[in-house]
Amino acid sequence: MSVSEHQGRMSQEGKRAGAAPVKKEMSAFRDYRAEARPSVKELYRLNHENQTLAFVEEKKRQYLGLDRRRAGMWDVLEELDRLVDDSDPDTESSQIAHALQSAEAARRDDQPPWFILTALIHDAGKILALWGEPQWAVVGDTFPVGCAYSDRIVFPELFANNPDMTNPRYQTRCGIYEEGRGLSQVHMSWGHDEYLYHVLKDHLPLEAQYMIRYHSFYAAHREGAYEHLMNEQDRQMMEWVRRFNPYDLYSKADAPPDVAKLRPYYQDLITKYFPAELRW
Repeated sequence: MSVSEHQGRMSQEGKRAGAAPVKKEMSAFRDYRAEARPSVKELYRLNHENQTLAFVEEKKRQYLGLDRRRAGMWDVLEELDRLVDDSDPDTESSQIAHALQSAEAARRDDQPPWFILTALIHDAGKILALWGEPQWAVVGDTFPVGCAYSDRIVFPELFANNPDMTNPRYQTRCGIYEEGRGLSQVHMSWGHDEYLYHVLKDHLPLEAQYMIRYHSFYAAHREGAYEHLMNEQDRQMMEWVRRFNPYDLYSKADAPPDVAKLRPYYQDLITKYFPAELRW
């Protein structure tokens, strides 16, 4: 099914009893005009000025040993009830609300269980923001570092003060990478996507791994940038990222989900794929 067909299904009311309609036109999502929510642009200013190759490499050393804590997935989701994503112009709901809205939208469309689970947990890496990381280092659109920034990244003008802009090696089309070697060889800006991918990569199918790792890489899966860095697997799997995107983006609504009512179903789904405790 094409992305447009998925978007059409997402906008239909009452596919099942209790189906929640989208609250606004799809064209109104991802409105990054400063006047719409000034704090969003300020977050991206900090993000674009500070996400350097050296910063990303340091965060990988800091977190990818996965030795910070052990916790179950539902426990982490419950903690995210305390977090609102400052980069998101479309919602001020907590992250557990967004997680359940995404998952319920996928369930209404009869997606396979692993897909529904991925919709539920795709933002769980935002737990980093509750561990002291600034939101500009956790949320927002992601992009490669160590090569030229695409003008298809949101607010591309805000890269002007990024120190990597002064390094000629990092400002060519491929930068430090080889054309066509694949996204697994590319350092992406640090955030919840990359972190969660490493937490869960041994527990989910490849399609879900890509959906988690690259769902914020809008410059690629929505705008078509950086294809020269991809290999054939990336191009095939990016179709799954596009298929997932409507459930992430268009499921946001003002009405909060009933967490207590939904919890038994999703706890059962979690236990089918993940151990009781994961390394974070």
